[in-house]
Amino acid sequence: MKKILAIVMALVFALTVTVAFAQQPATKPAEPAKKAEPAKPAEPAKKAEKPAKKEKVKQITGEVTAVDTVGKTITVKSKKQELTVAVTDEQIKDVKAGDKVVVKYTEKDGKATAKSVKKVAAKAEKKEVKKEEKKAEKKEAKPAEKKQ
Repeated sequence: MKKILAIVMALVFALTVTVAFAQQPATKPAEPAKKAEPAKPAEPAKKAEKPAKKEKVKQITGEVTAVDTVGKTITVKSKKQELTVAVTDEQIKDVKAGDKVVVKYTEKDGKATAKSVKKVAAKAEKKEVKKEEKKAEKKEAKPAEKKQ
């Protein structure tokens, strides 16, 4: 009797489990997995955060008309314009009024800031020296020709 009772209980359990699974709603067939979309690169910042513009380097060649060691500026006068440029102690140390210079600078907010200041020998001075040397050579050559 115990055997029959165990078999009946096993059948009841099996039927209960079968009925329980049968009552679940029918599931839709599994949809194929969606393809993963490629990751989009992060959008660049809007125009509110513009990248800094590359500063354009300008150049002026002329004569130094003023040197302000306290304010750290020099004023350079060229054929076209006169410009006051902010300089560093290193750039201003050998410059004095009357020197011929080439200044490379950038402008920001209407203020010119020197990137480099180089003294140049005036072309006119070089030409004068060469002319004087040629004259001296000619004078030396003439007396030697007359003696012969």
